[in-house]
Amino acid sequence: MGLGSTAKKIQTLSDRAEAMYKQVKKLQQRITGLEEEMDETHTTVTRLDHQLTEQRALLLAIADEQGLDGEQILADAAIDEAERDGSTEADDGSAAAEDGATDTTAE
Repeated sequence: MGLGSTAKKIQTLSDRAEAMYKQVKKLQQRITGLEEEMDETHTTVTRLDHQLTEQRALLLAIADEQGLDGEQILADAAIDEAERDGSTEADDGSAAAEDGATDTTAE
């Protein structure tokens, strides 16, 4: 009876070990897949960054050709974007102050 109980325990332990081994294999496959996706994403981001740099240079050259200050336009756009990203209350207050200042100078 002691040997039968021991054999049953060993079998149960073996079954659990096999189940864990299958889980580890699945995790390894998922990790490998994630690493491949990460590499693809990195390649895509690098390519897009390069294209964006080329486009910026092209737009600055076109602006210069047209007699515009491309760097100033980009700086103004960045300021506008930063102001839009600020809190809504701050934007409303500054817009009201600007309107008031504009109205005063218009009179």
